Amino acid sequence: MRKGIVPNNCLREMQNRRSEKRYGLLGARYWLRDLILSTLAILIVTFFFFQPVEVEGTSMMPELDNHERVFVNKVIYHVESIHRGDIIVFHYPRDPAKSFIKRVIGLPGDWVSIKDGQVYVNGKLLKETYIPPSYLGHETCSPVHVGPHHYYVLGDHRDFSNDSRTWGTLDQKYIYGKATFAYWPLSDIGLLN
Repeated sequence: MRKGIVPNNCLREMQNRRSEKRYGLLGARYWLRDLILSTLAILIVTFFFFQPVEVEGTSMMPELDNHERVFVNKVIYHVESIHRGDIIVFHYPRDPAKSFIKRVIGLPGDWVSIKDGQVYVNGKLLKETYIPPSYLGHETCSPVHVGPHHYYVLGDHRDFSNDSRTWGTLDQKYIYGKATFAYWPLSDIGLLN
C-alpha cells in the first residue's frame, strides 16, 4: 500500500464517524433549542397568566397554612365570572400595597348575615363543608347587602380573619386573581377547593 492512500473500507469508516459526530452535535443543538424554548414558554405562562404567592397568616386555615405557596390564575376572571366559594387574591382596600387571600361568600345582589358563626346568604344557611365547625367562630353580624361589582369575602378561620365583617364588601377592581394550585410544601401540593 502506498503512503497517503487510505483503503476504501477505512475511508467509509472515517466518513461514518464524522457524520455521527456531526449528527450528535446537531442533535444536541436541537435538544438545547427545545429546552430553551420550553423554559421560555413556562416563564411566559407563569409571568403573564399565573403568579406565585406566599400565604401570610392563618386566616385561611385549614385549606391554606401560613407560608404555604400557591399559584394565582390572573386571567380567569377576564373570561369567566367570580363564583361563591372561589378563593381569591386581592389588594387590601385600606392599603392596596398589601395583598389578601379570602373566600368569596356573597355575590353582587346578595344579602349576607352571620348568626352564631353560621353564614346565611339571602336568608338560607350556607353549607361550608370546607370549614371544620371549630373554625366558624360564634360571631353574629347584621345583614349586609352586596352592591354591584362588590363581593362579601371571609377567611376560613373566622376568629383569625380580617375580612368583610371588618371593612365591608370588596370592590371587584381590587381582585387580581383566583388561587388555584398549592405547590409548596410538597406535602400540600394540589388543586384548591
